[in-house]
Amino acid sequence: MSTALLLLPDFLLIVCGFCLCRWTALNRPVWEAAEQLVYYLLFPVLLFNSVMRSPLQPTQTLSLTLGGVALLACGIALAFAVKLWPGVDARLHASGAQVAFRFNSFIALALAERLGGPTGVAWMALLLAIGVPICNVAAVWPLARHGGHSYAREIIRNPLIVATLLGLAANLAGVTFPEAVGTTLQRIGVAALPVGLLAVGAGLKLGGLKASPMLTTAFIGIRHAILPLVGIGLALLFALSPEQRLILVLFASMPTASSAYVLAARMGGDGAFVAGLVSLSILLGMVTIPWWIAVLGWVT
Repeated sequence: MSTALLLLPDFLLIVCGFCLCRWTALNRPVWEAAEQLVYYLLFPVLLFNSVMRSPLQPTQTLSLTLGGVALLACGIALAFAVKLWPGVDARLHASGAQVAFRFNSFIALALAERLGGPTGVAWMALLLAIGVPICNVAAVWPLARHGGHSYAREIIRNPLIVATLLGLAANLAGVTFPEAVGTTLQRIGVAALPVGLLAVGAGLKLGGLKASPMLTTAFIGIRHAILPLVGIGLALLFALSPEQRLILVLFASMPTASSAYVLAARMGGDGAFVAGLVSLSILLGMVTIPWWIAVLGWVT
């Protein structure tokens, strides 16, 4: 089965979420509640359980971690450099720059599980735990002039980071749960991926892009063309195993985070522009993710 067909069920869930939100009684308020459930309960349980049960091999994960950090640093630098272009609207840049380097955790975990199994989820969880605080700080920085924001509180209270760190602690401490508890945690985690992907589809909104076609092209180009190529280069540079190369390139190919819209709207940015960028990024990801995984196979 080709990679595109392997990923098709997950992308079909996104399409289903879009259709359910637009043409059934399961409208936007329903999916806003679903997003909260996934973000604060289902995904944290999935991350905790995956990391706790995965064998830790620091010597093998260090290179993967360094590759992830280098990838994000490249994306952030490129996104901020766009502001130096002549004629760039400062408010639109501050709002949309985050789209170039942030990533959709829902899709990342779903595809890591499908392509890499439990070990792939654990590796992706580590990249998310490192990437979320880095990206949050970088995303808030250009918007800071529009309002105050506490970096430390945002990072400490992020449920994905907390769950991953707790999973690491439990793993190192050798914690085990009774069978009933372990089964319950596993079933909660299984629910995270389909519900999360449905919620992603429900949030698609292709409006506001006409505000700046130039910035749209720049941010989407960084997210879907430059960073995946950088990811392949870093995977080869750090001599990652084939399995970790796949996870790093998958991480590099992700659509941007759906929460980018929320951050822009809450901090006085152009929410409509960012909503359009997020939706376009997710739609492009359905095509570009299989493509970049195929490219990885060709070059390795």
